Amino acid sequence: MKHTKITITERELLNQWLKEGVSKKECAKRLRRHIRTIQRELIGNKTRVAVGDNDWEMIYEPGHAQHVAEQRKQNAFVAKEPLKSKKIFTYVLEKLRDSWSPEQIAGRLKFEDHPGDPTWHICHETIYAFIYKEKTDETKLGIKQRSILDKSLAGKEKKIVTVTDHEKPLYEYLRRKQKRRRKLGGRKVQRVRIPDRVSIHDRPKIIARRKQFGHWEGDSIVGDKHASGLHTEYERVSSLTRIEKVSRLTAAEAVVASKKIFGPLPAKARKSTTLDNGSENSKHMEILWYTGIFC
Repeated sequence: MKHTKITITERELLNQWLKEGVSKKECAKRLRRHIRTIQRELIGNKTRVAVGDNDWEMIYEPGHAQHVAEQRKQNAFVAKEPLKSKKIFTYVLEKLRDSWSPEQIAGRLKFEDHPGDPTWHICHETIYAFIYKEKTDETKLGIKQRSILDKSLAGKEKKIVTVTDHEKPLYEYLRRKQKRRRKLGGRKVQRVRIPDRVSIHDRPKIIARRKQFGHWEGDSIVGDKHASGLHTEYERVSSLTRIEKVSRLTAAEAVVASKKIFGPLPAKARKSTTLDNGSENSKHMEILWYTGIFC
């Protein structure tokens, strides 16, 4: 079961039930939490309040408990070393800004600079993750870290910076300079299953010869924001071109556009049309039924 942090609502309920005299065990049961979780919450997130003039006591207050928990999480997040250790963090930043690739950095550490010291070894995928994760980008979360390598500082001046406080973010030092990294394994070809698809190699040879009028080639032109577009049909012999606007690049819209293009034409002028494997052509059999043209 995935662990989840106690929420402010749960803290308010816990505080209310404790005031009503409900036991910790019963509170845990009601919140569907382990008893140890409730015990840690009550011990770790209490606050001290004054009692009279010279005394004080520890109480549990949900608002203060929520603030303490959030602050503890934030401190742990910032304090965590971004790249295994400070020495590797320094080395990686320096080499990245010298235009080294993560593969070169990881290989140099393991095989040349520190071949027998595993504490210096780091995977290139870890470096890529460091470059692209959100907490290294000040434009997103703005989490401040103490930089141990800042060539722009003058003298012994100290300041708190992020790794992107230099003239450009870290991904700009990579050769491709991509703002987002591709998934491991590269792009995958998106294949759309088209029912009753006929391979272009199985088409009648007369179509390829361009000797008979009435054989067309269909295509879709993507419009602004990949929403609307144009459906075009090009006649292979005469170069006659017919165009219909479509409000959306869908199979249904392609059928409507084809009916408008081929409907007014005589039967001899609509023998076949060759379409690509785009999803907008998945209903090509409907075009055959409505217009009689072979797809």
